[in-house]
Amino acid sequence: MSENRIVAYQLADYLESLGVEVIFGLCGHTNIAFLDALGKSQIRFITSRHEQVAAHVADGYARASGKPGVLLTHLGPGLTNAATGVANAALDAVPLVVIAGDVPAHYFGRHPHQEVNLHLDADQFEIYRPFCKRIWRVERPADLPRVIERAFYVAQSGKPGAVLVDVPMDVFSADLAAGAFERFPPARIGKPALDETVAVQIASALIEAERPLIHVGGGIIRDRASQALLALAEHLELPISHTLMAKGAVPDTHPLNAGMTGFWGTPIANELCRTADLILAVGTRLAEADSSSWDPRFTFAVPPTRLIHVEIDPNELGRNLPTEIGAVSDSKHALQAILAAVRQIQLEPLQRHSVRGRIRDGRREFEQRWADNRTSDQFPLRPERILADVRRVLPEDGLIVTDVGWNKNGVGQQFEITVPGTFLTPGGYATMGFGPAAALGVKVARPDRPVLALVGDGAFGSNMSVVATAMEANIPVVWVVMDNQAFGTIALLEKHHFGWSFGCTFECNGEPYAVDYAAVARACGAQAASINQAHELAPTLEKALAAGAPYLIHVPMENVPTPTPGHWNINDIYRVGE
Repeated sequence: MSENRIVAYQLADYLESLGVEVIFGLCGHTNIAFLDALGKSQIRFITSRHEQVAAHVADGYARASGKPGVLLTHLGPGLTNAATGVANAALDAVPLVVIAGDVPAHYFGRHPHQEVNLHLDADQFEIYRPFCKRIWRVERPADLPRVIERAFYVAQSGKPGAVLVDVPMDVFSADLAAGAFERFPPARIGKPALDETVAVQIASALIEAERPLIHVGGGIIRDRASQALLALAEHLELPISHTLMAKGAVPDTHPLNAGMTGFWGTPIANELCRTADLILAVGTRLAEADSSSWDPRFTFAVPPTRLIHVEIDPNELGRNLPTEIGAVSDSKHALQAILAAVRQIQLEPLQRHSVRGRIRDGRREFEQRWADNRTSDQFPLRPERILADVRRVLPEDGLIVTDVGWNKNGVGQQFEITVPGTFLTPGGYATMGFGPAAALGVKVARPDRPVLALVGDGAFGSNMSVVATAMEANIPVVWVVMDNQAFGTIALLEKHHFGWSFGCTFECNGEPYAVDYAAVARACGAQAASINQAHELAPTLEKALAAGAPYLIHVPMENVPTPTPGHWNINDIYRVGE
């Protein structure tokens, strides 16, 4: 007769064997049996004060480490609190494995404490169906080993994403034959590659085109394809444009990098895309913000521009723009195959002398528009001054994590990134609250690098418990809170269209209301500073990065719009009434 062992302890051992080093999450009565097992394992458990925070921390860890993030949560409110963070990871193709406790299996449908069963017995997992790649509800202990192996495989294979494993609490405490998990070793994960014939077709099209361009998305960062991208671009002298999520895939200092496209992009990138006769799009969804709402007057005029689209997700091919060639492939494999075909057809590198000059002049002209603001001594500070000082102080290989608003859009447009993977931002879901929390996971993944979160007061104020989490887990991140006493981007949008910013600014008794974020951080035990003059920021940043401890810098900022060279069709929709 085989020896039995409790499931929770076997699960902890199996996760260790998969290479899981840290799990993020929050306790609940349905998962403490597993927490006991984690506490006796080599896996580090980092708890937070809120499940959305935990999900964002796990997301940041996955982005920075290249490994799947693992999130442990409780049923009901625990799972719903985490949903926003999990959806954010899912829409940015971040591998995330969510393990959620549930009510005992024998109570399904009886509506025990915190069960969701309005449409199906114990149907809390259905909440995650719209954004998870796969969902499992484990009703028998014997099924858990196979499900966990599948969960890690699905989260990482193809286009990565989030998965959910819903585990009734009695399963964690059940007996299972010792060694049951060992029957399910993890499968090796391969990535789809480009067919050689298709690679030759794409190579020939790029060589024959008069004004070809490569447009790249976050898949380049995810697939570590920067070297292959640059080799192809340099051999054919191709200008490169990029999405927000691909910021840093090509150094901003490279002469073929035209910059970011779309609403918050750069004029030269939008112009080169709009006037190209052929675009090779790789690792991108061709999403709305990066494509100026697909309005052919601004960024992509397809047709007459011909589009070749390479993406790991077949559902994206032809979704938003007519596609001449659509190919399913990992970005790195595809670019390497196209480069090999190009070198067979075009032995010597092509010369397109005007390309680099157009990019240089276009970027220089745009940058001159805010050059004075980058050195302005005004107080509250100009956002451009904040970005300039952060860039000057943060090492090139330091990681910058942003939230949404000026920090995200301004960094994408105006902040030089030269090392791939050092810029992390919420793209598809654009979740406010991502930046302050995700920075913790980034630092756990990269303890050797400085990590700075550049966030607005709207984002930081939404869940200031991140400071307590950082203190408890000894995670030395730096938060720079750009405080304009508003949900700044939306306040300006409403002001532009409707003449006021009702519901978008922070006020008390009709007066602007400001939180002393530095005092909040100090109350949690962190170090903090408030900036009172522009010249104080740079030396304070240097001090914070050298502190080796959680550090918050509160920076009052003028609320001004980020330049918008592209188009967003919401501006055509708003109407003023009475």
